[in-house]
Amino acid sequence: MPRAHIELDRRAVIAPVRRRTFGSFVEHLGRCVYTGLYEPEHPSANDDGFRMDVVALVRELGSTAIRYPGGNFVSGFRWEDSVGPRDKRPVRRDLAWHSLESNQVGLDDFARWLKLTDSELMLAVNLGTRGIQSALDLLEYANHPSGTALSDLRVANGTPTPHNVRMWCLGNEMDGPWQTGFMTADDYGKIAARTAAAMKMADKDLELVACGSSGSGMPTFGDWERTVLEHTYDHVDYVSCHAYYQEHDGDLGSFLASATDMDYFLDTVVATADHVGYKKRSKKKINISFDEWNVWYQKEHHESDEVNDEWRHAPRQLEDVYSVADAVVVGNLLMTLLKHSDRVTSASLAQLVNVIAPIMTEPGGPAWRQTTFHPFSITSRLASGEVIRPLIQAPVYDTARHGEASVIDAVATVDEDRAAVFLVNRDLHEPARVTIDVRGLCSTHITEAVTLADADVYARNTLAEQNRVVPAPNTTAKLADGVLTVELPPVSWTAIALG
Repeated sequence: MPRAHIELDRRAVIAPVRRRTFGSFVEHLGRCVYTGLYEPEHPSANDDGFRMDVVALVRELGSTAIRYPGGNFVSGFRWEDSVGPRDKRPVRRDLAWHSLESNQVGLDDFARWLKLTDSELMLAVNLGTRGIQSALDLLEYANHPSGTALSDLRVANGTPTPHNVRMWCLGNEMDGPWQTGFMTADDYGKIAARTAAAMKMADKDLELVACGSSGSGMPTFGDWERTVLEHTYDHVDYVSCHAYYQEHDGDLGSFLASATDMDYFLDTVVATADHVGYKKRSKKKINISFDEWNVWYQKEHHESDEVNDEWRHAPRQLEDVYSVADAVVVGNLLMTLLKHSDRVTSASLAQLVNVIAPIMTEPGGPAWRQTTFHPFSITSRLASGEVIRPLIQAPVYDTARHGEASVIDAVATVDEDRAAVFLVNRDLHEPARVTIDVRGLCSTHITEAVTLADADVYARNTLAEQNRVVPAPNTTAKLADGVLTVELPPVSWTAIALG
């Protein structure tokens, strides 16, 4: 049995827990919005057409800020289409996902949905096929109280109170040739800088996100960030990161170590941003908005026929069904984001419902939790106060994709009257015994200990068996004389709350 020891000292503070770390993402893609969030004929639908069974699950998930309306979708989006009387909204083709957009859900509707879930709106502007004026018009419509043409239009459309959106994305994945209107880093940096400067003329306190690379595998990764930030550094507050992981060719060991790649990705982007800051002799620090991250089986979807020659409303697209192993990786990725809370101050699990999502629905039927729902919801609920950097002594193993990785990974948070420890065991076959010195946390008892694991690491929750995989109490967790001892099953994610 592998053994590991972890030291926790409440003085080893990384940064406060950022509530925006527990954000998510809603794109007009597949069934995320239509038959996901919105299904007027569903038995649970409210007067606005939103599924209240989904609202209840989103609240349980604990998502805090929702990025909207895309994603690739935003690069062809005309925001004006999505406001006003629903029966007058035009149907448009969405080139990004080769489908039809009814515009039955738009900005004002989505903002009402957000109030049901106690979530903050993070809005993206179209810099693919539009530009500065469209972004300023959307800002005026969304945030100005009244007395101007566009703010009065919002009032006339039934929303007298401004949406007061604070965080704005300046386009989406503009380095990607799949993006409508994609650009070079130099071209994007120039339009993003001009758009950001204009938006801050309207409201200097907006928080603006410049597009980083679509992934660390892009050929322009690093140089893209440098070039874009050389143009935008003085005008933006964040640069974005996007990363998706999947198991390749049965290599579960590498997949379970995906968080080591995210760690490298973040360190590289932070170093690049700081390099630009040093060149500019600036005291300002650019933070990271990791506004797309998840497990996504892209290869399988690429080879499928989900996108075909038909133009359909809300087709089933990218509906990954997640396993225990996927959930362990998602839990570990979220732990890594917490470890970088000094610079990652916003993040968005992509996406929220049906599309590579923790929540699934059936039209006219139930909504249920995927395996990945559980580590996210539990971490969002338990993590508070400050993130503590653990000192981990554990065996290591070699991976084909990510080099050497620790068998055990961990992170902790501590508040005035409680603490939480989050752990993963990446060993494919053996349980691990872990001792954790928590004397520095002044904790006296365990208030909760749960583990997500299964004898079948590919077990999934499905429409037919919606609760096949759920977290179970970890009965091995013991706290005595300031030392927490716990046994972690192979391929598992564990959370322990202390009082």
